[in-house]
Amino acid sequence: MWLIMKVFVLHFIGFLLLGGVLPTNAQQRRYKFVLRDAPYARLCTNKTILTINGQFPGPTIYATKGETVIVDVHNRANENITIHWHGVKMPRYPWSDGPEYVTQCPIRPGTKFSQKIVLSDEEGTLWWHAHSEWSRATVHGAIIIYPKKKNDYPFPKPHAEVPIILDEWWNSDVEEVMNEFIASGADPNVSDAFLINGQPGDLYLCSRSDTFKLTVDFGKTYLLRMVNAVMNNIMFFSIANHTITVVGSDGSYTKPLKSNLIAISPGQTIDFLLEANQNPSHYYMASRVYASAGNFDNTTTTAIIAYRGNYTTPASPLLPNLPNFNDTNASANFTGQLRSLANEKYPVDVPLNVTNKLFFTLSINLNPCPNNSCEGPFNERFSASVNNITFQLPRVDILQAYYRGIRGVYGDDFPNDPPLTFNYTADVIPRDLWRPENGTDVVVLDYNSTVELVFQGTNTVAGIDHPMHLHGYSFYVVGWGFGNFDKDKDPLNYNLIDPPLMETIAVPRNGWTAIRFKANNPGVWMMHCHFERHVSWGMGMAFTVKNGKSRDAKILPPPPDMPRC
Repeated sequence: MWLIMKVFVLHFIGFLLLGGVLPTNAQQRRYKFVLRDAPYARLCTNKTILTINGQFPGPTIYATKGETVIVDVHNRANENITIHWHGVKMPRYPWSDGPEYVTQCPIRPGTKFSQKIVLSDEEGTLWWHAHSEWSRATVHGAIIIYPKKKNDYPFPKPHAEVPIILDEWWNSDVEEVMNEFIASGADPNVSDAFLINGQPGDLYLCSRSDTFKLTVDFGKTYLLRMVNAVMNNIMFFSIANHTITVVGSDGSYTKPLKSNLIAISPGQTIDFLLEANQNPSHYYMASRVYASAGNFDNTTTTAIIAYRGNYTTPASPLLPNLPNFNDTNASANFTGQLRSLANEKYPVDVPLNVTNKLFFTLSINLNPCPNNSCEGPFNERFSASVNNITFQLPRVDILQAYYRGIRGVYGDDFPNDPPLTFNYTADVIPRDLWRPENGTDVVVLDYNSTVELVFQGTNTVAGIDHPMHLHGYSFYVVGWGFGNFDKDKDPLNYNLIDPPLMETIAVPRNGWTAIRFKANNPGVWMMHCHFERHVSWGMGMAFTVKNGKSRDAKILPPPPDMPRC
């Protein structure tokens, strides 16, 4: 208990010292985020990393459902930054959403931006992270959104709540890693370690004394709020000798799901209950990669569940059994078991009459290099695409161009279907289908229109999973499968009763996933794969949702301190 109380007290003190203000009825909760470089040591290496308030992971934001939170972001580093509030819908207020050159220009060194975080129906765990180049590797933290009524959870009140953030560490500078792989055209160098709450764990050099430890009391239940902040990998996670109960994901509650395993995508959050019901001892929680293609860090990060009591501490705690790194079925089947509560208090609102049907192929591509000078396959350059279009960021953000009617920044004819029909998941796909086109285009949606979007993975170059994230919305995952989507047969098996409400979903390797949502949030909203290398290669696009007719269905005006391009 003392450790949990210590963690809580430190979080609370940090909340106050770092700019958090406990709100009264007349106040909004307010935080101060200062971007700066700070020294950190991991894996016997000392280096300086980009941080918020000198913390890695960054500070946790605490809020209540429906609140508006102000975060004053001060850039005191030497590079541009934007901050995205991942999973927060920002109704009618896209100005604080954060993706660089989509909804804002970056916050330049020596300037600040007061971001208004507008919460609506989100409840549970979300997170925030940088959304400019690869700075989110060290600039990220959790967002915990409590119900309006204290402890009003759809499960028994836990004894304590603990954030668990999965992230990673490079001994080299992350921006150099990004610049090198973009210049070479190849896959990026993998990280040197994965982390749990900023620590690599006992299995790495120079890490044993700093391994994260959660002290528990036998017979009590703990709510663990997990964030996958890893850059390029879905992660497997398990706790030795313990079965956990998943109760939420992506700021929404789920039907209780008992499991020995979690598979969590980059960008996704999962809330789960841990019942301390084993013989008092030390047990490892552990996490390692699920990777269906590409380079990956084949190491395992650990933390310790330590029962309070008198017993002989084992020299090496028991490790959980984790699936093989390429076990696609283990990853897809876990995600496929998630279901919404779908009861009177937490109803579902799945669109049944669809007005917009979209079919998006997700592909890894290759582009030629002068004199075959690149280091990708066939000495070409990796790229990525949605419907064979590689997304090119403009130099004026799309939202500003849309709101102010600035011409020439983007187009509005992003295709609803791929330009070519072929066997998307064939073992061999002709190389002339590997070439994408560049573009800066959006799909325009009418206000209150209903959307069904089918993501189709392809096997161009190499098939791989794609954790797709949509800004400004949560969506219902109504179906998924392996192989090519069959528009006549597969919709017959859609789950329209209790599909999970997500904002990041892993499209399985050489498979498909169908989502539905109502376009009732006007603005410009990015959609992209949450593998950072795929974003760098161009796997993204944007939606423009038009204003509705009523006053409360229109975009609110921008704040006066919007960063300038």
